Amino acid sequence: MAEPWWKRAVVYHVYVRSLQDTDGDGVGDLEGVEQRLDYFAWLGVDVIWLSPIYPSPLADFGYDVSDHCDIDPGLGALEDFDRLIAAAHARGLRLILDFVPNHTSDRHPWFLESRASRASHKRDWFIWRDPAPDGGPPNNWRSNFGGSSWQWDATTGQYYLHAFLKQQPDLNWRNPQVREAMFDVLRFWLERGVDGFRIDVLWHIVKAESLADNPPNPAWRAPMGDEHRLLQHNSTDQPEAHDIAAGMRRLVEQYPGERLLIGEIYLPVERLVRYYGPAEAPEVHLPFNFQLIGAPWDARVLHRLIADYEAVLPPGAWPNWVLGNHDRPRIAARVGEAQARVAAMLLLTLRGVPTLYYGDELGIGRVDIPADRVVDPWELNEPGRGLGRDPVRTPMAWDDGPHAGFSRADPWLPLHGDWPTRNVARQAATAGSMLDLYRHLLALRRAHDCLSVGDLRLLAPHPHILAYTRGLGDAELLIALNLSATAQPLALPDWARGGDVIASTLGDAPGPAAHALALRPDEGVIVTGPRGERRGRPEVRR
Repeated sequence: MAEPWWKRAVVYHVYVRSLQDTDGDGVGDLEGVEQRLDYFAWLGVDVIWLSPIYPSPLADFGYDVSDHCDIDPGLGALEDFDRLIAAAHARGLRLILDFVPNHTSDRHPWFLESRASRASHKRDWFIWRDPAPDGGPPNNWRSNFGGSSWQWDATTGQYYLHAFLKQQPDLNWRNPQVREAMFDVLRFWLERGVDGFRIDVLWHIVKAESLADNPPNPAWRAPMGDEHRLLQHNSTDQPEAHDIAAGMRRLVEQYPGERLLIGEIYLPVERLVRYYGPAEAPEVHLPFNFQLIGAPWDARVLHRLIADYEAVLPPGAWPNWVLGNHDRPRIAARVGEAQARVAAMLLLTLRGVPTLYYGDELGIGRVDIPADRVVDPWELNEPGRGLGRDPVRTPMAWDDGPHAGFSRADPWLPLHGDWPTRNVARQAATAGSMLDLYRHLLALRRAHDCLSVGDLRLLAPHPHILAYTRGLGDAELLIALNLSATAQPLALPDWARGGDVIASTLGDAPGPAAHALALRPDEGVIVTGPRGERRGRPEVRR
């Protein structure tokens, strides 16, 4: 059987409000995404993942959905979406949507009807409960945005559950009518031609039927947030979540073209990989692997992380890797620009599907948001804890013109401070820039099958160097990443001696490799091996 298209793909995550504004309101829109399709094709990515584009009161900037089958008027209309997907497909690009199944907006017609009375025919579409004997919330669950997960409703005299903001009531996926209604949402967009979905907070989607208290977290220590005081044993990752994911998989497989399902799941890796599902009941194609986002930037730690992940993958499962997203600090802010270049090489040479976050290809780092410009509800609810997501959602800088070419008006969030020089136009014209590096690495993935679908073998652990090989048939590449700010030597395996250094994160190619590499500070390299010489090399995962 032919390999599915997504195994070779690179996903590019677009935060729509921050990509390109075309109507002058300071907020990105669908027409802006369409205008930038040629950039994505030029960069060399394959799949565009759009943050939520549905009608929303914007309490959580689109993750509070008031209509799952329409477009937010601030972003465009269904006609704009249809034109966008046709234009993407015409360029050979795929497009996937953010599907938000765990909750709706409190202004969604379903919730308004559910809230109208206890006798409402949609009452059981959400999770309502009587107060505890003391009059307080039904259990001790905590919202991921701080405070109780329960909101009192005086009109009907019960509490409703919300894992996130009180404006985001949780759906009751134990109700078969809810399941069918949300599956109809998937059908609506599949029939419009979308190539798949990233499923928001999939591990939250169903709760323990008992709604029992969550146990205390013995590892909790100040200044860990209030939401970490408890272990989410009863509020997340229930067995029924796998049945739901398998149902979604069965649904998308009814449509032609191998539609892709990606699951957002923040769990330890041994629980994460269960969302691939068994062979007889597959679930999502790619349970998002976020380990690189939170891991210490240490060669030995990353070596062990990669080895452990590869070891627990179920047979036939395809890995994936993520460096950044709309919720966590950017990679350049975490490790600095020099190591962010090394991280780019890591992401684009590991085995599996990589996901890029818009702006990381420019090396956008720390962005300070003035107090009067903060809009993220998490930061507003828990100020001073550094939880704000605004710094990773700032507008894309396209050039050094007014508002960085993003908009004719003042953008909804401030730009990064060095945008006059850190922008697409400047970096596209500069050899060795961060953008140039990303584009070169993406081109290498297309040119060398071993980088996209080859096997992986880690070399021996090293205090400062993370090294591994990618191989397919007679083709072999060695990747060596110096995670330190000092020069480091690395002895080469026999097969790599005499090969060429075809890429360096420092922007040049030092030349043929002899018996050892002399890695410069903060340097990653890719070395070819003489074709046909993979002597004594064991076959590993494919």
